[in-house]
Amino acid sequence: MFEFSWIWAWLLLPLPLLIYRFTKPVVQPVAIRLPKLPDGIGTQQPDTRWRKGLMTIAWLSLIAALARPVWYGDPVEINPDHRDMMLAVDLSGSMSIEDMITSGGQSVDRLTAVKQVLNDFIARRQGDRLGLVLFANHGYLQTPLTFDRNTVQEQLGRTVLGLIGQSTAIGEGLGVATKTFIDSDAKQRVIILLSDGANTAGVIDPIEAAELATRSDVTIYTVGIGAEEMEQRTFFSTRKVNPSQDLDERTLTKIAEMTGGQYFRARNPQELENIYQLIDQMEPINTAQQTWRPRQELFRFPLALTLLLSVAIVLLRRRHG
Repeated sequence: MFEFSWIWAWLLLPLPLLIYRFTKPVVQPVAIRLPKLPDGIGTQQPDTRWRKGLMTIAWLSLIAALARPVWYGDPVEINPDHRDMMLAVDLSGSMSIEDMITSGGQSVDRLTAVKQVLNDFIARRQGDRLGLVLFANHGYLQTPLTFDRNTVQEQLGRTVLGLIGQSTAIGEGLGVATKTFIDSDAKQRVIILLSDGANTAGVIDPIEAAELATRSDVTIYTVGIGAEEMEQRTFFSTRKVNPSQDLDERTLTKIAEMTGGQYFRARNPQELENIYQLIDQMEPINTAQQTWRPRQELFRFPLALTLLLSVAIVLLRRRHG
């Protein structure tokens, strides 16, 4: 959008005409009469039309510059107060177990179910800075905190099992996620940790990592992934087993309680979806927004034209008198 900030400046446009109309004319000097003029003198009068035209354009440009033309870009919405939220996802070998039964009766592995539900959760977190941490043998920062939710979704979609090992370093995952908040100025700092096992790797104990998060004012929500019962085929028949027998619910519960969060249990994609909806309610999306429009001052262009025309007028006057 284009506009003049000081549109009242256009009221000065007729000023030269008013000065010409109401000021007293210049008194002509006394003429000197000669009996005869030299040849060529008085036969040609200087052409002042170009000079008057340039002066008119120069005056218009000067008024345009004084009126401060401004170009406004498209509105940009910003959130004055944002939340920082890190997603810590388990990539251990057990995440390949196909014990997550969808509403359509299809069995999918745990990582696929997490991706599907977490992708929708990310899409709803407008106004929050999100980041992604992956952990297996060790914890790794996959995506730093960013307002670009599409990037977080893409990075999550590219994760594959076996990428960083087969073990479960819950403590390192929490430690890496907490470390990303060191330079954060957000009032709310949240970690959502998803795991299907117990801490079997890494150099940081999960409880020690939770204590570090507590000192950093970080709230942790933990989610235990995996069904409690599934049929396993044997050579002669099938038997029912507990695929989540390695899940350390006690530690996950303690981590959440230490930081003021909560522990959830997800036995299927539907429960996982309900958990994220509940977290949405507990950590509501920030709807307070401010609108900012990029602004570009354009007065320098008509002002530059005024200066160029002024130089041209002076040169013409010196040349033609």
